[in-house]
Amino acid sequence: MSMTEAETIQVLPTERGVPIRHGDFETLCDALDYAATAKTGLSYFDGKARPKAALSYADLHSQAIEMAKRLVPFAKKNSRIGIAAVSTPEFAVMFFACQYAGLVAAPVPLPVTLGGRSSYERQLQRLADTGDFHALLCPESMDGIMRSALNDQAIPVMTFEAVGNLPEGDVLRPFGKDDLCYIQYSSGSSSSPKGIIGTQKSVCANCLAITKHGMKMTETDRGTSWLPLYHDMGLIGFLIAPMTAQMSVDYIDPQDFTRRPITWLQLISDHKGTLSYSPTFGYELCVRRWREDRELDLSSWRVAGIGGDMVRPEPLTDFQNLFADMGFGQGVFTPSYGLAETTLAATFAPLGQGLKTHTIDMERYARTSEAVEASEVTREESRRSFVACGHVLPDHEIEIRDFDDNVLSEKQVGRVCLRGPSVSPGYFRNTQATEASFSKDGWLDTGDAGYWHEGQLVVTGRFKDLILWHGRNIWPQDIEWAAQAAAPHRCGRACAFAIGGAGDEKDIMLLLECRTRNPKLLEEIYTAVTAAIRLEVGVPVRLMLVPKSTMIITSSGKLSRARVKAKFLEGAIIDLQSDETLRVVADSASK
Repeated sequence: MSMTEAETIQVLPTERGVPIRHGDFETLCDALDYAATAKTGLSYFDGKARPKAALSYADLHSQAIEMAKRLVPFAKKNSRIGIAAVSTPEFAVMFFACQYAGLVAAPVPLPVTLGGRSSYERQLQRLADTGDFHALLCPESMDGIMRSALNDQAIPVMTFEAVGNLPEGDVLRPFGKDDLCYIQYSSGSSSSPKGIIGTQKSVCANCLAITKHGMKMTETDRGTSWLPLYHDMGLIGFLIAPMTAQMSVDYIDPQDFTRRPITWLQLISDHKGTLSYSPTFGYELCVRRWREDRELDLSSWRVAGIGGDMVRPEPLTDFQNLFADMGFGQGVFTPSYGLAETTLAATFAPLGQGLKTHTIDMERYARTSEAVEASEVTREESRRSFVACGHVLPDHEIEIRDFDDNVLSEKQVGRVCLRGPSVSPGYFRNTQATEASFSKDGWLDTGDAGYWHEGQLVVTGRFKDLILWHGRNIWPQDIEWAAQAAAPHRCGRACAFAIGGAGDEKDIMLLLECRTRNPKLLEEIYTAVTAAIRLEVGVPVRLMLVPKSTMIITSSGKLSRARVKAKFLEGAIIDLQSDETLRVVADSASK
């Protein structure tokens, strides 16, 4: 795109021009009907922060209705429509067209995030089977890979352009307040993807809670996002919720963010963004890629949200220190907790609180499942800081329970269970998974472990990842973070998991990505990391140094320990220190 073309695109304003409404609607169609009266909308930028498209809520409304009139004759009410969740105006139009046509939109991930074409095609086949898609819509650039993936299934693949050429009817079929809204697929960090049902009631309830109580949106707020729209933090947090509060949002594509993360900060600086979210790794990436080659003004940023994964204080502190001179204020970080099964958000830290940490004695924690503060006599390697994720949203409840469903008190670690109007009714056509996670009286067992600290929720990990070793509870994150802290800059992601027999017969495996194949450097890394883990975590591990890009990452950017473990057990992971690998490296170097 040329500079002249970019200059002709009008970035949409922050000022609404109508009174703000905080998501107090019964359906998404009601919300868009009102947002269409505002001046605001969605602006899209390239990797260099140049505008490439704009879609006002008024235009979104009119185009969605036009497409809905074409979709009503195409499919029966409540049919599932898969939509490739590209960060373009076309996705927004198709998603909301489904709302007006009474069709259940199912955003699907993009191939670039799933580790290769064959892996993506298998993932897409599973999603299509689970969702029983009536059709799958995508941009023309993805038509080939979509058709290849669904070659053996009687599911039509249609480009966005082809939908626009369907015969236009004259009837709308908008969802009512008691209808469905969408199916959002879990990212598969600990299991196969499941289709999480979103209803009009649950989605609208969560949008109201987020915009009015969590972020406390004002007339002058503006969103900025690089988050993928097939994940709840992107779809709900920075498309649906902003629309229900008539707030303008600036987007860059997730792949542009990965290549040029500072563009995210540049957009906040250029357009006075006030609200933006990221998992911890997004902030960490900005620190690593900062080159002091530009001036930024981040003083407008009032809510720097953290979600989508466990909140790690150290990288966030690095970000805060680095960008403080550019206006990033103390107290701007806003940790939160949520999951797709509760639409998006469950808790928010009080605005302005910043990173409230709780440092506990991990030896005591491992023995008793109690989060007791570290004292002067606690060994340094036994200290661990967790971040408080705030208070539960109004009209929602959280209980910390043991495995007998007894409610636990302050600083006792147990299962995080949640109930409220934002909670999904369950998983689409998966009764077994629904019964395992959702109780008949409305409680959701999140699968996460946590405790209360001064009235705020602290999340410590997922029970499914917990390693039981010699009577101790070992969290794989502790091993992974210790390895990354001890390793030099040539190392990347780490993954820890248990293999072998039951109980004390288990071995703990640790894979660590390395960006070198030099045998001497690999030996130095191996020695440093194994020593650090014995010192800081106090358990023996079998360390394997592996090539970069070995780890399997979910669509939301989380490490999938279950899938990495399966890959390891299949013998599909390269050991950089094996005799065969070293021989190949030596042969290559000699040529």
